[in-house]
Amino acid sequence: MEVDEVLTIARATGDDDPRVALAAARELRRAADRTEAAVVRRARVGGMPWAEIAEQLGVTRQAVHKKYGRR
Repeated sequence: MEVDEVLTIARATGDDDPRVALAAARELRRAADRTEAAVVRRARVGGMPWAEIAEQLGVTRQAVHKKYGRR
């Protein structure tokens, strides 16, 4: 997703129609989740330990491993 697209969606969260604003918030959350997953994969490929990734994300090591670890 391009930066301009994210900005457009972010602006839509202020729409007077709550349906439009809620849909935009949902899409921002999905985009953030996809971005976080990609960054975590890059960090792991680069050798960063789960504990450090967790610290940077503000969660526990167990939480980040559960969410992104191999199953």
